Amino acid sequence: MFLISERMMLTGIHLLLTYQCMYECDHCFVFGSPFAKGVMTIEDVEQILRQSRDLGTVRWIYFEGGEPFLYYPIMLRGARRAKEMGFNVGVVTDAHWATSLQDAEEWLRPLKSIGVSDLSISDDPFHYGESTENLAKIGIKAAERLGLPVDTITIEAPKREPRERAGLKGMEVKGGEVMFRGRAVEKLLGGVPTKPWKAFDECRHEDFSDQRRVHVDPFGFIHLCQGLVMGNWRETPIPELVAGFEPHSHPICGPILEGGPAGLVERYGVDHEEEYVDECHLCYRARVTLRGRFPKYLAPPQMYGEVGK
Repeated sequence: MFLISERMMLTGIHLLLTYQCMYECDHCFVFGSPFAKGVMTIEDVEQILRQSRDLGTVRWIYFEGGEPFLYYPIMLRGARRAKEMGFNVGVVTDAHWATSLQDAEEWLRPLKSIGVSDLSISDDPFHYGESTENLAKIGIKAAERLGLPVDTITIEAPKREPRERAGLKGMEVKGGEVMFRGRAVEKLLGGVPTKPWKAFDECRHEDFSDQRRVHVDPFGFIHLCQGLVMGNWRETPIPELVAGFEPHSHPICGPILEGGPAGLVERYGVDHEEEYVDECHLCYRARVTLRGRFPKYLAPPQMYGEVGK
């Protein structure tokens, strides 16, 4: 058993089994694509699970992507092994496999027999738009018929309406929250309200001083936030990385903890625009600029739109 840093008590490890996906959704911050590279092997999954068990604090293992069902045998074997080790197991999917109710049940029956504790299905306009053939709803119905715990992940496309609050330009964003990082920065910025960059003096989505889950990608990187890493398990085992993690000493996490994305910009004198949509937008733009300076911590290229690298 490794000595665990008081600052990091991980309870969840999320495996990005692959960066590949059937879709190229405009909001995707991992730049999922049919052309993306990077897939975990069985041995990769086994080592990550063993290292997660060695931590002694992890309760949940999730299989995500990209789309994990694209490598169905590897996903099933990993889920089964995780369950045998005593973890709760979750799977996140876009339900592209739910071409009929009967077929969907066949895809899901092994997950039921393994004892998967959570199936999260993406059901939003980014995946299915206004199509009447919503495969997510078929997948949800199949899971319910099998008694498999299921919920949905829904992000609505930004809707613009006149706004009254001072200090913001453009139109109000309603509905599910899009995080403006990754492909969303390329595809969804048009007409969305902005605020002065100095207003983004905290991160609303991650607390690096109390990190409870990380994502592990096919290249071995341990993501504190997508594209912001603490290290690589192929070089240093996860328990050692966790034990040695000092968030305030991390060259990217430290400035964000002290002053949010605005603090990151100020610390390194990053060139910037005067206004941004949200803190993710400013942080992502700053990290793109800083990648050459901190390649060890801002990786891999896939997370920054260099698909296939």
